[in-house]
Amino acid sequence: MRETKYVISGGLAFDEEKDMVKLERLARKGWIFDRFAFMGYKMKKGQSQELQYSLDYRKDADSDYFAFFEEAGWTHMGSLANYIHLYSASPGTAPIYTDKDSVVEKYENEKKVMGKGALVMVVVTFLIMAVSFLISHFSLFTGFEGTVKIVETVLLSLSLIGLVFTGLPYLGYVYRVNKLQKNRH
Repeated sequence: MRETKYVISGGLAFDEEKDMVKLERLARKGWIFDRFAFMGYKMKKGQSQELQYSLDYRKDADSDYFAFFEEAGWTHMGSLANYIHLYSASPGTAPIYTDKDSVVEKYENEKKVMGKGALVMVVVTFLIMAVSFLISHFSLFTGFEGTVKIVETVLLSLSLIGLVFTGLPYLGYVYRVNKLQKNRH
């Protein structure tokens, strides 16, 4: 029998709550979070457990940050890029975020981070497109057209991938914040 398995994430900007419910359901089946993986989670076979999971976002978290959650009954399970931190607790433990204002603030911060990244990627993408246009219309690099075209294509593809991985989460957080703010009043 397998001892580990990969579980895909629905995307934290879009389905954070569904991901946490999925991890809780898997824990009841004996699959416990081991670590973050590319676009998902690596689970390890263990004892069936009743757990609740929650995420928090904090860049360069220190020992005081982790101690705060531990004192509140939350166990640090793992971190991604020293920024996204996953916690587990037994059912009935008070949630990490207890009021709508703090939840809105959490996602407002994420919206800002993703917005900055998306803006950078939009600028980079347009710059690559502009340079590509100039090179092709002014016949620069004559004799190297094939190589230049390959480089342009690779750079544009990478910038578009970066734009997708920052732009879509940004839109997800914009939607989430707007929805929470409407429901707050």
